[in-house]
Amino acid sequence: MFKNSLIILLFAAVLLNAQPINFTDVTSSYSLPDGVKLIMGERTTNPKLKLWYLSIDMNRSNVALKPYLHPTGTEGLTGFTTRMGAIAAINGGYFDLSTGASYSAVVNPGVVKAKNIAMVNRPAGSYYLTRSFFSFNDTREFSVDWIYHFGNRPIDIYSFPEPLPNTETQPAPAPSQAAGKPFYELLAGIGGGPTLVKNGEVKITYTQEVFFGSGVGNTNRDPRTVVGYTADKHVILMVIDGRQASSEGLSLPEAAELMISLGCVEAMNLDGGGSTQMAIGNQLVNLPTGGTYQRPVAAILALVSPDSIPLLPPVFHLVKIDNADSLIVKTGTWALSNVSGYWGNTPSLYSNAGAGESTLKWKMELPRTAFYDVYAWWVAASNRATDAPYIIKHKNGTDTVRVNQAINGSRWNRLGSFEFSTDPSEGVTLSNAVSTAGTVVNADALRLVSFDSVFVSVKEPELILPKEFALNQNYPNPFNPSTIISFSLPNDAEVSLTIYDVMGREISTIMSGFKNAGKYSVEFNAENLNSGVYFYKLNAGAFTQTRKMVLIK
Repeated sequence: MFKNSLIILLFAAVLLNAQPINFTDVTSSYSLPDGVKLIMGERTTNPKLKLWYLSIDMNRSNVALKPYLHPTGTEGLTGFTTRMGAIAAINGGYFDLSTGASYSAVVNPGVVKAKNIAMVNRPAGSYYLTRSFFSFNDTREFSVDWIYHFGNRPIDIYSFPEPLPNTETQPAPAPSQAAGKPFYELLAGIGGGPTLVKNGEVKITYTQEVFFGSGVGNTNRDPRTVVGYTADKHVILMVIDGRQASSEGLSLPEAAELMISLGCVEAMNLDGGGSTQMAIGNQLVNLPTGGTYQRPVAAILALVSPDSIPLLPPVFHLVKIDNADSLIVKTGTWALSNVSGYWGNTPSLYSNAGAGESTLKWKMELPRTAFYDVYAWWVAASNRATDAPYIIKHKNGTDTVRVNQAINGSRWNRLGSFEFSTDPSEGVTLSNAVSTAGTVVNADALRLVSFDSVFVSVKEPELILPKEFALNQNYPNPFNPSTIISFSLPNDAEVSLTIYDVMGREISTIMSGFKNAGKYSVEFNAENLNSGVYFYKLNAGAFTQTRKMVLIK
C-alpha cells in the first residue's frame, strides 16, 4: 500500500546561513501511528547537514509521550526503546558516562525518577542551576521552563519566569521558592538545556544555565537533540547529525531558528554529541557517530501508546477558574488560608463549618451547550471537612457531590460529568454546610474540561471544479514500488486509466467507470513488475492523454 510513501519533497526550504534544507517525508519507511510523521532534512552543499524529526499531533487520542529513566543504568536507544515498549524515542538529558547517573530530570506521574543537577563548580565558584525542563499535564498542555527541585517530589519542583542570572564571572544567589511557583499540574517531563525558544522567539539561556565549561557548545556546530512544540499541540522531536563529512551539525542559535521555522513556540536542547539518537522500534534512524554505534544513554523521551500514561483525551474546550476571578460570587465569611498547595497565584479560601450561610460560587461563561467534566482543586489539611458539598447546577437540574478535603489536595479531583448551557445561573457552589463542627471547607479553583465534539466546527469546503481535462505526472517518479496518478475532469465523463509496458502491452486498468467532474488520485502499485519504463493513459470522453513513468527497484 502507498500510505504516505510519496516521499513528499517540501521544497519550501528553511534557510540557515542562506543555505536551504530540503525536507522529505519518510514516514512510510517506518511503522508509525496515524498523526505521526517522520521528516528527513538534508543540505548537500556546505555546511552539509542531515537531520530527522518526528512531528506528533497531540490532538489525537491514539498517541502519547512519556519520559523514561533506564531501570538499571544505560542502554543504546533501540534496546532502550523496545525494552520500554515504546513506539519511538529520542535520547534524553545529560548523564554521567561512567556511572549512568542522570544529571537531568525525569518525572513520571506522581514520581521524580531523576532531578536536574542542582549545582556545578566553575573557576568563578559554585553555581546554583535553574535548568530547562520540557513538561506536559493531563490535558496535553506543554511547557518549557527553568526549574529547581526543593525536594524529592513533583510538588517540590518550582518553575521560574527567568533562569538564575549566572555569568561566567559571577554565580547568582541560590533560588528561592518565593521567586518561583510550584509545578502543581505536572504530569510528566524531562530535563536538559539550555532553552532555545521561548514565546515564539529565540531565547538561548546558555550562560544562565551554566553550560560554559561543560563540553556543550553554543555557537559551534555539533550533533544536537532538540524537543519543542507548536501552538496547535504538535510536538517536534529532532535529532541532528554532526561531526561527519555528510553533516556538520548545528549551533544552538541555528537549532533555535530551525525550530521556530517549524512553528515551535517553545523548544529546548537535550544531550547531544555522541548521545544524539532516534529510534523507531528497533530501527536506528540517524547515524550518531557516522555509523550504527549507539552510545548507551540514561533517559529517553518516547512516543508511546495512550494506555502508557494517564493523559486525558484531546480536549475541545478547557476553562480554569481561580477563587479570585471575576466569575466568583461569595456569601458569608471566608478567609485566606496560609497553607501552601493552592492553584494559581491566589491562596485558597476557607470557611468554618456551619449551616450553609457561607458559599462560594464559580459562575460560568460558556460558549455553547455541551458536556463538561468538572474538577475541583483544594488544599488538603487535617482540619478539612470530610463531606464538603459541591453543589452543581447544570442544564438538567442540580446535583451535590461531597468530597473529603482532608486528602487528595493540590491536584485536580473529578466531581463528575454534567451538561451545561449558556444560562448564567448555572455553576458550581461550595457550601460550609458540613456535619462536623470544628472543621473547615476549602475553596480554591475549578476546572471544566469538555471532550464534546460540538466544539469542532466543520465547514464544508467550497467545491472548485477544474477548468480543463488534465493528466498529471505521477508522483514520485521514478518510484518503487508505488506511485500516485492524478487527473482532473471539468465535467462528468466515462473514464478509464490504463497502464502499459514499453512494448504497448496492457498491464492493468486501475480505474474505470463513470466519474463526476472533479479531481481524482489513484495509487498504482508495481510490486510485481520489473524495473523499467511504463506508460499510463487516461481516456475521459473525447479526451485522451498518455504519460511516461519509471519504475526503479
